[in-house]
Amino acid sequence: MKICIISFDHWHYDSYINEALQKKGIISYHINTGNFKYIYPNFFYRILNFLQKLIFKRNIKKIKQYEFILKKLDQLGHQDKILVINPDLIPLKIHHQIKKYTQSYIAYLYDSSKRYKIDHLLENVFDNVFSFDNDDVQKFGFKPISNYIYKQKRELKSNENFKYSVFIILSVDERLELLNKISLQLDALEISYKFILVGSHKPSNLNPKISFQKNKINLVEMENYLDESEIFLDLVRDHQVGLSFRVFESLAYQKKLITSNTSILEYDFYNPKNILVLDSQNLEINREFFSINYAPLSDEVYNFYTIDNWVSRIFDLKN
Repeated sequence: MKICIISFDHWHYDSYINEALQKKGIISYHINTGNFKYIYPNFFYRILNFLQKLIFKRNIKKIKQYEFILKKLDQLGHQDKILVINPDLIPLKIHHQIKKYTQSYIAYLYDSSKRYKIDHLLENVFDNVFSFDNDDVQKFGFKPISNYIYKQKRELKSNENFKYSVFIILSVDERLELLNKISLQLDALEISYKFILVGSHKPSNLNPKISFQKNKINLVEMENYLDESEIFLDLVRDHQVGLSFRVFESLAYQKKLITSNTSILEYDFYNPKNILVLDSQNLEINREFFSINYAPLSDEVYNFYTIDNWVSRIFDLKN
């Protein structure tokens, strides 16, 4: 079987899908549009692209990116299945061209339609559409599936002296106000934390104990922070219902989680010993949560959320 994955894979989460397929003996290829770099031939082309975007809403860089996808598919040939992740980034006419290379065209959305418009994806271009957002599942009839555990399960370290009690990294956005409130409560409880805010400009109202930097965290740094932290903090954006990868990293690391995503209460792995769900409107952090040991999940529950099971469900494979 030949399977192709198409995505903009900034954090390399999607590359694990490719690896999981290959471990099953499937010929799999990942077209990562994040690796495509368009270089303007000269300054004139840069000005031309600016004017075309401004006047005609036509982006040369985007057009070249779509050509990059189709050229790769030409090289790979016909695929038994093609999965496009966050297909809202690709226009409908390009989807129709991609679909010619397969008999099974699949989409996975791990963002809400409230944040990214998906009207052009509802014209029966896909054979199956999966979504991590239960609201979109109900509204559009998509197939429900969460994100996945992409890491190997770590040994439980309940008695280790961690460098930080609570860790999060996030961008400068609407979550800043809640992040500041959480940091103040943790200060009052004398609980250590490492909060990193990344953006182009440092907000004037940022708690001085929260780190700010312009450069994005690389994967090695992220691994170190996750290893050195006892509890992960997960703050959802406005209108987000689906579970972020931070949730599944906490499962893999067997570490506790504090989250503002109330939909996590509906999942079978939810356990108040492991997961503290915040009320963003009436914030109160219970100190007792920090003294409770992590309660390991059963193998049955844990394995359901692994990437191995995820690819079997998405591509309808026999384990």
